[in-house]
Amino acid sequence: MSKIAVVALGGNALTREGQRGTQDEQYANALAMARSVRSLVRRGWRIVVVHGNGPQVGNLAIQHEEGARLVPAQPLYALGAMTQGALGSLISLALHEVCGAEIGGVVSVVTHVLVDAQDPAFSKPTKPIGPFFTEEEAKELARTRSWVMVPDSGRGWRRVVASPQPRATLEAQAISKLIDSGCIVVAAGGGGIPVVRQGDVYRGVDAVIDKDFAAERIADAAGAQALVLVTGVPTVRLDFGRPSERAVEEFTVADAQRHLADGQFPPGSMGPKMAAAIKFVRSQQDADGVRMAAITTPELVYATLDESHGVVEGGRGTRIVADPVVTSQPLKEPA
Repeated sequence: MSKIAVVALGGNALTREGQRGTQDEQYANALAMARSVRSLVRRGWRIVVVHGNGPQVGNLAIQHEEGARLVPAQPLYALGAMTQGALGSLISLALHEVCGAEIGGVVSVVTHVLVDAQDPAFSKPTKPIGPFFTEEEAKELARTRSWVMVPDSGRGWRRVVASPQPRATLEAQAISKLIDSGCIVVAAGGGGIPVVRQGDVYRGVDAVIDKDFAAERIADAAGAQALVLVTGVPTVRLDFGRPSERAVEEFTVADAQRHLADGQFPPGSMGPKMAAAIKFVRSQQDADGVRMAAITTPELVYATLDESHGVVEGGRGTRIVADPVVTSQPLKEPA
């Protein structure tokens, strides 16, 4: 039986640093992701692609704010749905172009993710969206639009919004059936459309869910064997920016948790990826094999999941694996 890998692609991977986010730029970046997926398909993996939307939904919010004089601006959760459709189409077309007849089809699913209305994240926005601004521009946007603006990565100021933890995916059963049918599934774009339950109905709420945590929820529900968190660096590094900085190709869950608690992985960059990887591997209950997570670039995804290939070819990303099982040794009878 073939294995399932959930591949989480950041919105910044589709609109890279220094790019304006044109359709042509985003499509070229999606082709690189599609080539990585093709390498997994050729090894028998069934794939779900989850993508971020931070730059795209922020840009769309600005378009709606600027156009509000002519047409009504839509709420943030509706903008998330719009980017799901737009980026889902872009990724689907890239997969068709690269994979062709090697795949049984691509289906992009507009995905709703349940969150807790009492999640403390609603009172403490942390998720950056949209472009960078100068400090002066940020102060003006905070005054005129009531946006929460914070400095980000030393590159300027960005708007931040609430980012509650995902609890469950409403379309999880449909996604599993599509995987079983042989389709590549594009799901939970931008982390999914956040909804809360009110009685017997669901209502959208203004937030952006972290796509790595959403990918973990989908991977867990689908019984996946691998969670792949695609980023801009080949391997996770410890002591980043210090003389002792070093790349690490494999962490056990216990080691990863210890380094996360020690502050090695900042909340705004590698932190969510490591937290999602730890949760996914730690909760393994599938009978088909051991779960693992990978954090790496699109080019090294296959080499990271296929350990023998990575070793032979001389390069792979970072793997997060289960802690070794400790077996007790029977006491020897005295002679």
